[in-house]
Amino acid sequence: MEGDVPAAAAARYQPASPPRDACVYNSCYCEENIWKLCEYIKNHDQYPLEECYAVFISNERKMIPIWKQQARPGDGPVIWDYHVVLLHVSSGGQSFIYDLDTVLPFPCPFDTYVEDAFKSDEDIHPQFRRKFRVIRADSYLKNFASDRSHMKDSSGNWREPPPSYPCIETGEKALSPVYG
Repeated sequence: MEGDVPAAAAARYQPASPPRDACVYNSCYCEENIWKLCEYIKNHDQYPLEECYAVFISNERKMIPIWKQQARPGDGPVIWDYHVVLLHVSSGGQSFIYDLDTVLPFPCPFDTYVEDAFKSDEDIHPQFRRKFRVIRADSYLKNFASDRSHMKDSSGNWREPPPSYPCIETGEKALSPVYG
């Protein structure tokens, strides 16, 4: 049957990362989590880094719904200001999404993730429609940096505890963590 081909390909797929619980993870620091995942893929040489992309999801209003997130048990979406996932466009023919914040499989077949986590734009009010910025993983590793200032409130207090490792500092010009 035609529907069995993607399932068979997914079953043969060897993940580009360690299991979810062995990945570097800090809640609310998705851009750093994905940077660390790109770094892992680069250092372990299982797949060419050129097959991987950091995908920033946001919009002008910084309000995007994503379903199947750990931060919201049940059927409702989480409204993120932005979210970052890793896309692996496998030379084996199927693509996979790595989202450390989802309750979906890790990694998740691309079509399954899009259907379950994004839903259809037709069902979403226009102010919540998502835009995507896709960055090659090698460029992301070379150019992304964050001083984490976006995670502090107006009094300078952390909204969420920062990762224990130092801030990511790379190229001369940092890529913005949000769409724009």
